[in-house]
Amino acid sequence: MELQTPAGPIDNFMVTPSGLPVLVECKLWRNPEGRREVVGQILDYAKELSRWSSSDLEREVRRRLKRDGTVLLDLVREVDPSVDEIQFNDALTSNLRRGRFLLLIVGDGIREGVEAIAEYLQAHAGLHFSLGLVEMPIFDLPNGDRLVTPRVLARTSVVTRTVVAVPEGYTLEDTADPSTVRELDPDRAALSDAQQRFWAEFLAGLSLDDPEQAVPKPAKLGYLSFNLPAPAGSCWLNVYRSMKLGEVGVMISSARGTAGEHAMLTLADAWDEIREDLGGSARRIERDSRPTIIDSKVFGSLDDAAVRGEAFAWLAERVNTFVNVTRPRVRSAVADYQG
Repeated sequence: MELQTPAGPIDNFMVTPSGLPVLVECKLWRNPEGRREVVGQILDYAKELSRWSSSDLEREVRRRLKRDGTVLLDLVREVDPSVDEIQFNDALTSNLRRGRFLLLIVGDGIREGVEAIAEYLQAHAGLHFSLGLVEMPIFDLPNGDRLVTPRVLARTSVVTRTVVAVPEGYTLEDTADPSTVRELDPDRAALSDAQQRFWAEFLAGLSLDDPEQAVPKPAKLGYLSFNLPAPAGSCWLNVYRSMKLGEVGVMISSARGTAGEHAMLTLADAWDEIREDLGGSARRIERDSRPTIIDSKVFGSLDDAAVRGEAFAWLAERVNTFVNVTRPRVRSAVADYQG
């Protein structure tokens, strides 16, 4: 318990006889903001632990338990005396180096859809971890005893992450030198930089009511994508700008033939119900032979700081409103589709 790391103390640290590290973070699940924080927290612990060697881990365990010797191996052998020391240490070293962990978040009542957590996992694609959500509600009995009923969430979703294992002594390099690209197409490079600065400025002033909504990084494109709770990112809120027209806007988009498309069509079918909630100048349109919902406004030259400020204020309000109105409906539509 309370294994110290530079990223903070791990609530519970365990290791299996096969040398797999297990990190456990325990939280009361009452505060919605805490749901985002606990996921980021345990991922930070995993990232930090992936920088340790087995010697680092052994040293910290000895310090925590105030014991000498091969503490980890001794503890494992108390459960499984047949564990081979060399195989155990080799497996533990390999798992630490590759970030191969089992991460468990244990709460008194996990009411959040797993798809919302998936949005945070992509930022840590270099780790080979598995993530489990465990509910552990506690019930008070009439005689004063307590009943604990731990259970893994029945409904889960698979998060696909691509991991490239690079042999020691080798590195990955970009196939194109950025300086060469700039020499070949300086106008394109300048436009990409300008777009990234534009979105960085917008995101710096964006505040969302929904603590579960992941915010993308500033892109070098003319749009941003805010993933909505659909499998594999199949439905998203497209936030765009048109420098030529001086226009900014938001639009629901989806991948064809997916649960996300079903969610988008469900939103479009419910237009009469949600029109008032969306407010503004939101409208239902046909795009690519499919109905969707969009809102946009022309402000003028977005190079002008004052005009850009007005556009950012309008766009931030629209993004926040669209997120508040669409996220629960998308989640519900996805559940119906999967059912």
